[in-house]
This record gives sequence, structure tokens and C-alpha cells, in this order.
Amino acid sequence: MSLPAIALSLALPSLPPDEPPIPRAPRPDYSEEIREARSYAIPAAEIVVFDTLLNLWDRHHFGCCDFDSNTRTIRRNLRTSWVVDRDPFLVNQLGHPYQGSMYHGFARASGLDYWEGLGYTFLGSAFWEIAGETTPPSRNDQVNTGIGGSFLGEALFRMSNLVLEREPRTSLWREIAATALSPPVGFNRAAFGNRFDRPFPSRDPVFFTRFQLGFSGTAQSSPGISTTHLSRNEALADFYMDYGLPGKRDYDYSRPFDYFNFEATASSANGFENALVRGLLIGRPYEHADNLRGVFGLYGHYDYIAPQTFRVSSTAVSLGSTAEYRPKDWLALQGSANLGLGYAAAGTVDSNTENDFHYGVAPMALASLRAVFTDRVALDITGREYYVSRLGAASRGGHENIVRVDAALTWRVHNRHGISIKYLGNRRDASYPDGDHTQRRQTVGIFYTLLGQDRFGVYEWQ
Repeated sequence: MSLPAIALSLALPSLPPDEPPIPRAPRPDYSEEIREARSYAIPAAEIVVFDTLLNLWDRHHFGCCDFDSNTRTIRRNLRTSWVVDRDPFLVNQLGHPYQGSMYHGFARASGLDYWEGLGYTFLGSAFWEIAGETTPPSRNDQVNTGIGGSFLGEALFRMSNLVLEREPRTSLWREIAATALSPPVGFNRAAFGNRFDRPFPSRDPVFFTRFQLGFSGTAQSSPGISTTHLSRNEALADFYMDYGLPGKRDYDYSRPFDYFNFEATASSANGFENALVRGLLIGRPYEHADNLRGVFGLYGHYDYIAPQTFRVSSTAVSLGSTAEYRPKDWLALQGSANLGLGYAAAGTVDSNTENDFHYGVAPMALASLRAVFTDRVALDITGREYYVSRLGAASRGGHENIVRVDAALTWRVHNRHGISIKYLGNRRDASYPDGDHTQRRQTVGIFYTLLGQDRFGVYEWQ
């Protein structure tokens, strides 16, 4: 995932100073043509070929013996109980979900709907666990790849198609950007020509995009048992998107991920600091009086967070709501609240032990608020909490409570260019048989901010 490619491909040319956002013209809805051209065989074959190529690459790169699968290991894995594996955190919690996003993308790029794509992702993950590796099949990988990969894959698929949908005649740059976001989309468009060349119809959602480049410095740090060297200052690139924001009366939430939130942050200190996806799976809109509109329903979550000292990742479902409230003409409040249950991994960053983390069933909560003042200033605050319990954990046991709070104040200086001051606080309280541990890290940074076409995502209500 290239953050500059995401930001630039979703941006429009600069607007004249202080003029309202350019209205988007209606775009064709190719839903019927996409369903008529769909294929169930093509994505199945693509997943098998993809897994075969991945297996061959892993054999070459890692050597003996985890990927030397054959008919004997396949038969053994079919009879073996599923386990919790101990592969490195980055492989399990970021690599496997991205692998699952490829499975999901192959299905969606072949004309299948979201739920069919989820099925292909789940089966593709099981195929890899049984035939792609010699180790016993892993239930944590099945959750991360087969479910979390679908959540991540749908967000990437939607953004890729939004790029393609922006112009009637797609440029080479947009084709490249769309492929960078979701490689299966670009592959199917190139391999099958006109059959899969129609972009998935977004139905003109209200969306907010923000790309930031800047630096953060550590304001407070208690690394605890982490032995990894802490980079006190780091350069960061962050992309954020809200897709399908409430506020537009005729926008329909009939399809999964007609609303979703996506955020990814790259860090000079540790690669990816976070990758966060939250999408509405099933929901219904609501409206009260003339100043409140929202949507309520079941959400899917994939979260990966790694603030140097510790790390946590969760695949979850929740009940929640996303809404916009207009108390004054000059003030818009946008927010979300979610409460749910997932399966998570958490642990310290320890240079001596790559797999110093544990899995468990994890209740989670999220609350976010964006206050937009006269389309000139915005204040964003988001809080997340994960309780990684003993239930479903490996033999080590233990439990953890992790809290993350981030806040950003953005001033739109000129057109879509702004400056942001950001605060990020992370805390982990862990209790294990070998003792209790607390880790904290707080940072403050300043960022150049490029806002999207809708600037702060506030729609002019009708």
C-alpha cells in the first residue's frame, strides 16, 4: 500500500481559495453489467495460482522446511487439529491480512459481491493453511487472513474503484494507482479486457480524505520490558479516509462497506505504525429533525497498531453508529461509537523474542469525534480500547488492556492545504504469570496536511 499513491489518486485539482467544493457529476451505475459478467471459476483459479506462486517464493526465500508442502503434508494437515501458531507478529497480523485482501480482491474484481468475496477469502485462507504450509493449520491465521483480510480487501477494493470512477476515460496514472491499491483489480482489467473493466459503482458517497506528512517527537515514554531501541523522533506519512459519511439524504447503505473508515500510517522508526479499517456490514440510516443524520448497524474491524514499545492487532465485529449533527450553521459534528468483540494478539516489542505476544478473545470499544468549524478548522479525537483476555489464549495465558487516544487540530491555511498538530497516546497494562507490566508512549507532532475534494467531509444538506 503506497500512501502517496492513495492520497494523490483520490485528490482532485486544487480549488480556488475559499470556494465551495466542486459538485460531483452523477456517474453510471454498472451493477447489472458487473453481475452479468461475473465469474466463480476465475477467482478460484487465481487464488490457487497465487498461493502456488507464494509457496514457491517462500520456499526460495526461507528455505527448509515450513513451505515444503506435498501430498503427504496435505493429508496430514487435513487430519490435524487446528492450533495457535507462533510466527512473528508482523507476519501474522499484517502479512496474513494483506494476503487475505488479495483473495477478496480476486473475487470482487471478478464481479462477485461482498459476501461471496468473504467466502472466497475464508476458503482461500483454509487452502493455504492446509496445502501451502507444512506446519499444522492455524486458527489465528484463519481469523486474520480469512476475515480480517476480507475487511481490509473490501476497503482497498472500494478505494481502487473510486480512483477508476473519477474520470470517464481512465488515464494510465489512474490505472497504476488503482492497481497499487488493489492489485487484483488491475490484474483482472489487464488480463480479461472488457469483461471486468467497469468500475464498481460508488453511488456518489460523501467522503473525506486527508494525507499528512510530518514529524513526531516523544513527549513521554515508559518502554517497560521492551528491549528494542526507541526512536524518540520519527517521520510519518498518514492517509485517512471516511467513505459514505452520513449527511446525504439519498445515499443508500444497502451494501457492505457503503460506509467505511480507513487509516494507515508509515513510520521511519518501524515501517507501519498502524493500519485500521472499520466498515459497516449491515446497517440502516436514521434521521432526527433537520440536523441529525446517521447510520446504525453491524461493523467489521481490522486493526494493527505498533507504537514501537508494544503492538496489538484485532479482527472484530461490533454494533455501532456513525452520525453527523449540525447544531449551528458554522459547526458540524461527525462521530462514531462502537462496542464489539474480536480475536486479538498483543505483546511487547522485544528484540530478543520475535513471538513475545499472546492471542485471546478481545472485547473492544471505539469512540471518535470530528468537530468542523466553518470549513476552516477541524478537531479530531479518537479513543480505542482492547481487552485481550485469557479466553482462547495459548498456554502462556495472561491478559492485557490497551488504550490508544489520538487527537489532531487542523487549520486549513489555503485551499486544501493545511497544518495539523497531533497528539498520540498509547498505554498497555499486561498481567502474566511472570508478572505485571505497564508500557506507555505519548508523542506530539506537526504535519503538513493535504485535504481531499470535500475538505473536511461536510456535505451541504438538502
